Amino acid sequence: MSEARLGLPNLGFGVGLRTPHYPHILKHKPDVDWFEIISENYMDSGGRPRHVLEQIVEQYKVVMHGVSLSIGSTDPLNFEYLGKLKKLAEWTKAAWISDHVCWTGVNGLNGHDLLPLPYNEETLQHVVSRIKTVQDFLERPLVLENPSTYVTFTDSTMSEWDFVTRMAEEADCGLLLDVNNVYVSCFNHDLDPEDFIRSLPHERIVQFHLAGHTDCGTHIIDTHDNFVVDKVWDLYRLAHKLTGGVSTLLEWDAQIPDFDVVHGEVLKARDLIRDGGAAPSTPRHAEADSSASEQPPQVARRSATVPQPAVFVAAEVE
Repeated sequence: MSEARLGLPNLGFGVGLRTPHYPHILKHKPDVDWFEIISENYMDSGGRPRHVLEQIVEQYKVVMHGVSLSIGSTDPLNFEYLGKLKKLAEWTKAAWISDHVCWTGVNGLNGHDLLPLPYNEETLQHVVSRIKTVQDFLERPLVLENPSTYVTFTDSTMSEWDFVTRMAEEADCGLLLDVNNVYVSCFNHDLDPEDFIRSLPHERIVQFHLAGHTDCGTHIIDTHDNFVVDKVWDLYRLAHKLTGGVSTLLEWDAQIPDFDVVHGEVLKARDLIRDGGAAPSTPRHAEADSSASEQPPQVARRSATVPQPAVFVAAEVE
C-alpha cells in the first residue's frame, strides 16, 4: 500500500475471532487471511483465551480492535490501559491497533457503549490532540472507526464525514470504515450513505468492517447478529472502488452461527471483488422483511429484546 496508507498492508479478507469458534479454528485451521481480536478480551486474560490466541498468532496475521480507548472522553488518557495495549500488540505482532471515534465513559466510569461525539471545532481539536499522544505512546499509527449513532447534537457544526476527514489529516492517523455503520447512521439521521463514503479521505482508509444489523422500521440498531444486507453490499462495492481495496473484516457478535457461516459471509466480499463488483453469488437472508422460513436456523429465532454488539463480553477463561 502507498505511504498515504501509513505503510499498513492489505491483509485480504478476515473474520472476527470469537470464543464459540475456538474449537473449529484449532481443529480445522480454516483458510482465513487474518483474524481481528477484541483487544480487551486478551489484555488481562490468561488460561484458555491466551492459549488459543497464542496458537492463532503462530498461524495467522492478527489485527487488534479495541472498545475502551475512549478517545473522545474528557477524562485523562489511561496510560495503564495503553501500556497493556502496547504490550499485547508487541506479543501478537498485530498489523495495527484500531478503536472508535467515540467516548465510552467519564469520571473514571466505563459505560460499556460507543457513545457519539458532537462534531465541532472544540471536539475536533480535543480528539486530534489525544490521538497524537496515543500514537506517540504506542509508537505506531492508530486506526479509528466510525461508530453507529442514534442521536445528534445541537452543538455540531460540521458533518461526521468532515469531522472524520479533518481528524485523520490533522492527527495523521488511519481510518477503519465500517460500511454497515455508515448505512445504520445515515438511515437513522436521514443522510445519504453514498455521500458519506464519497466524502472521506480514501487514501487514509486501511480497513473495512462488514456486519449485519436489525431494522426496526423507524430506526436501525447495529446488532452484528445477522447477514450483511444488499444495501450494505452496494456501499461496500462503492467503498472498494474509491479506495482501490483494503483489508476487509466480517463481524458477527450475537446469535453467532457456526464458523463456516461467518466465514462464508466474508468470502462473499472476496467473490464480489473478484467478480468485478457483481452481486455475491450465494443468497443472503438478512433483509428486514425476510421471513423466518428463509433464515438459516442459527439466526432465525430472535429474542424479544434487541442486543447490542457483544464487544464488551469478557473472553472465556477456563
